[in-house]
Amino acid sequence: MKAVVCEAFGGPEVLALREVPDPPAPGPGEVQVRIGARGAQYVDVRFEIGDRVMSRHRLGAFAELGNAGAEHCDPIPTGLSLEHAAVFRGAYSTAYHALLQRGRLLKGDRVLIHGAAGGIGIPAIQIAKLFGAEVIATASTDEKRSVCLAEGADHAIDYQSGFRDRVMELTDGRGVDIVYDPVNGPTFEESLRCLAWGGRILILGFLGGPPALARTNYLLIKGIEAIGVRIGGLNEAHPEIAAGNSKALLELAAQGKLKPRLWRRFPLAAVAEAVQALIDRQVIGKAVIVG
Repeated sequence: MKAVVCEAFGGPEVLALREVPDPPAPGPGEVQVRIGARGAQYVDVRFEIGDRVMSRHRLGAFAELGNAGAEHCDPIPTGLSLEHAAVFRGAYSTAYHALLQRGRLLKGDRVLIHGAAGGIGIPAIQIAKLFGAEVIATASTDEKRSVCLAEGADHAIDYQSGFRDRVMELTDGRGVDIVYDPVNGPTFEESLRCLAWGGRILILGFLGGPPALARTNYLLIKGIEAIGVRIGGLNEAHPEIAAGNSKALLELAAQGKLKPRLWRRFPLAAVAEAVQALIDRQVIGKAVIVG
């Protein structure tokens, strides 16, 4: 089979498409998956041959075949193509867990979403709106802000020259209840200043640079909670919750209420190009590797 291999330490240029041995026959509790699409991105079931499934792989997804635990496979719901399914579970599981469980989102809450045109930003817009929130999205370009509005955001603003004044204006001086923040870095302190009393800032990553140092006086004065969100931690510590989340998300997708936004399709041989596009922050929504 063909598979992408990392041949040296380096950037995307060290990724190469090579002929490699097929994986071994699946062991007990595993199924072998012909991988027709896979995402490029920062319940036990018995299946029949030929079923279309969404599978999770710790390593080896950039290949034509891969073994996955049966508990990590779900039938692709009606309404999602193979390509949409390839990028659905990780991103939507992250946004769902972050907003509804860690952020305790309620109908009528105001949510500020950073990196809103990105791989876990657009799912956050869709989920926040589905559960009755008002969404303020931040993004760096007119094109990205237009996409945020098209995906349901109530407002889309630039963040690069400061965003607190605009957020406070849009919320009549009250601030937001939740900040969804995969950017962190230089925007963190300003995000704290956008929160209303008792607000929650959800820390999902550090795309903006080194981790920020929280000003604990802000947390104290406004009763703010700074909450870490790591979907891998949920999968490891509470697999039963993760499985329940996955079931709920698949039902919403089957109802047509959630759908990934695909930016561009790459063939398996061009995986390095896809990874470079992620590094260059060109991707709006999700990149998918097909073939």
